[in-house]
Amino acid sequence: MCEEDYEHEIQAYLTKNPLRRREFALGAAGLMATFGSSVSHGETSALVDQDVLIDTPDGQADCYFVAPASGEHPAVIMWPDIKGLRPAFRLMGQRLATAGYAVLVVNPFYRDLKGLALPEGVTFPSPDAFAILRPMRAKLTQEAVISDSSAFVRFLKAQKAVDTRRPLGAQGYCMSGAFVMYAAAAMPDDIAAIASFHAGGLVSDADNSPHLTIAQSRAAALHAIAEADDEKQPEAKTVLTKAYADAGLAAEIEVYDGTAHGWCPPDSRVYDKEQADRAWSRLLALYEKTLKPA
Repeated sequence: MCEEDYEHEIQAYLTKNPLRRREFALGAAGLMATFGSSVSHGETSALVDQDVLIDTPDGQADCYFVAPASGEHPAVIMWPDIKGLRPAFRLMGQRLATAGYAVLVVNPFYRDLKGLALPEGVTFPSPDAFAILRPMRAKLTQEAVISDSSAFVRFLKAQKAVDTRRPLGAQGYCMSGAFVMYAAAAMPDDIAAIASFHAGGLVSDADNSPHLTIAQSRAAALHAIAEADDEKQPEAKTVLTKAYADAGLAAEIEVYDGTAHGWCPPDSRVYDKEQADRAWSRLLALYEKTLKPA
């Protein structure tokens, strides 16, 4: 997405949905508390979690690992959006873990920093935020993403909470939707399911366009597309549908009505709880079918 257009799109969305503007005025913390209420205290107490450091060829990646407190479970890699690893994605990792998965939420920007990508006081989107994020994002080439994903898979396979008899899942948001497609093509024996939410750049004229990697993948897919993104590139869903059909892979590709780019994380200014919950239910259905077969 063009950075200059992003704030304009958000303002247009909030003008069209004034209730959402009032909700966000309550604060992102309030929104995340509402999101977190979908996971009960009893469920979170049945989880174990820890901050971990994972060795990669480019250094140590600081990540968040959360899993059910007992048993072995299918593993999932969760890539955040361009705002990086933060409380909203920790909550999302916990929510997925309560459904019976061992979840690794990664810091995509570990090459540059540990912890939060944006310092306190820098809002997103803003010129200051993009000035910080853009150089870090530029380092996440296809090769870098595959290298990182390989390290994350090795880490997960070494965890007692992970059922290594089961394949893995991977999910990405906004910029990282492409990442899970790259990883699935590079590691078809490991990754059996991928999901992207309001992802950008899945179809392009570039030689390494993510849609061109589908032929090398064996992963079933879910692509939840923002209505605003579909309006900008309506042909993308058709290209994706054909690529998956040609590869003989199951794929659920849907435009979610009324949504703006970034509508899934609970700290987003355009968070749409109803549609985000529906997309989450489709994610669980995908993982149940592919990672937990009878």
